[in-house]
Amino acid sequence: MVTFPNAKINLGLYILSERPDGYHNIHSCFYPVPFADVLEIVTSEQFEFKSSGLSIPGSGNLCIQAFEMLKTNHGIGNVKIHLHKVIPIGAGLGGGSANATFTLNMLNEIFNLNLQTEALETYAARLGSDCPFFVRNIPVIASDTGTTLKPLDISLKGMYLALISPGIHVSTAQAYSGVSPTSADNNLQNLLKQPVMKWRNELINDFEKSVFPQHPKIKHIKTQLYGLGALYSSMTGSGSAVYALFENEVDLSSLKGQLSWSGFLD
Repeated sequence: MVTFPNAKINLGLYILSERPDGYHNIHSCFYPVPFADVLEIVTSEQFEFKSSGLSIPGSGNLCIQAFEMLKTNHGIGNVKIHLHKVIPIGAGLGGGSANATFTLNMLNEIFNLNLQTEALETYAARLGSDCPFFVRNIPVIASDTGTTLKPLDISLKGMYLALISPGIHVSTAQAYSGVSPTSADNNLQNLLKQPVMKWRNELINDFEKSVFPQHPKIKHIKTQLYGLGALYSSMTGSGSAVYALFENEVDLSSLKGQLSWSGFLD
């Protein structure tokens, strides 16, 4: 079985408060975009995980953790997993979270576990805060640590999206280190109902306050994208990727070497 775990972008991201468990409550819109890795899983006598494409740092992987969790709880058989990595790591695009959750979904189907959406979201939450989103993979308002999800009726269909990765890894801990929690100034749902061109001065990613001073190159990319006529541009997640929404296709050759993906949204 082959699937294509896709990335997500954040339309606004507000850090509301620090929690007793050391995590933070957030308020954000998670929006799926068609920029994807490739994930293949087949049954096997022995477990095997391999990857290609972009290098994955460290010895562990969330796909392996997802497999081990279902093997422990449901006694599933062994599989071979091949992950071809395209989505940049540490870019705020949720690629690792998507890989893990798509693994859960695929194993659920391969082994006929009949786990329902809520059960899969519970398992996904144990793997990471962004993971439950990828179970349904639809636009949502995310709250608490990002695991409480409310479907949102919003569509960027027909918009031209550019995703730019500067090749900088921003750790979540690094991003949070410079953020002071504040309440969102606007009702996010109402703000997202406004035309995209009105988002520029009101739809905020709080992590930019922390990340831009540490990495001016990321801020420069956002400035470049507005210079090319973007209706809206923002860093996604805790960075380092920056995205821009355009009304029409745009020549991005001046960003050569940084462009990860561009195209019209379905």
